[in-house]
Amino acid sequence: MVKILLAEDEKSLSSAIAKGLRKLGYAVDQIYDGEDALAYLEINEYDLLILDLNMPKVDGLTVLNTLRKADSELKVLILSARSEIEDKVRGLDSGANDYLAKPFDFEELTARIRNLLRWSFTYKESHLTCGGLELDIPGKAVAVGGVPVNLTNKEYSILEYLMFHMGKVVGAEEIIEHVWDSEADLFSNSFKYHMHSLKKKLSENGGDCIKNIRGQGYVIREEKADA
Repeated sequence: MVKILLAEDEKSLSSAIAKGLRKLGYAVDQIYDGEDALAYLEINEYDLLILDLNMPKVDGLTVLNTLRKADSELKVLILSARSEIEDKVRGLDSGANDYLAKPFDFEELTARIRNLLRWSFTYKESHLTCGGLELDIPGKAVAVGGVPVNLTNKEYSILEYLMFHMGKVVGAEEIIEHVWDSEADLFSNSFKYHMHSLKKKLSENGGDCIKNIRGQGYVIREEKADA
């Protein structure tokens, strides 16, 4: 699942954006000042930073400059009430990948996000396979033996993360950290429910690739036929 850090100090706007993005299947961490933005960026991995320039404690441009000085290639989309050309140029020259002036339509925001993520993920394979299991990443589609399997956003994101780490045992906590946002309860039954549902849907279609390694986590690997 794509993980986004939303650094916006207007809490009502932040909540509206986060709610809309989560409905589209993105994991979103919300913070409200530049100091927290730097702290979150230091300890977490994100696919995109949505950054307001007028942040308290540490302003957005300082956050952006700090990020780029650390040689981070994280995609950054600036949101700002500053709509003057000079402000846009300053933001882009500081290393932002795109700039969206407030107020804006949510549809335009999501279009710009899709465009940035499209470039961000060009290094990844667009299709992953494991035996008869096929994952079409651009289309977020899953099929087993050519037959489509209908997954929820969470189920798809769990499968995608495991497929990107094919052959590696991945712990439940690691999956939760990458598929859910920071508000997720690591001790809830939500993960177990989604994993059980995912494995059931795949198994019903003959795609039993996810193995549970007791006490360690989960792994996707293709079973080799006996000689």
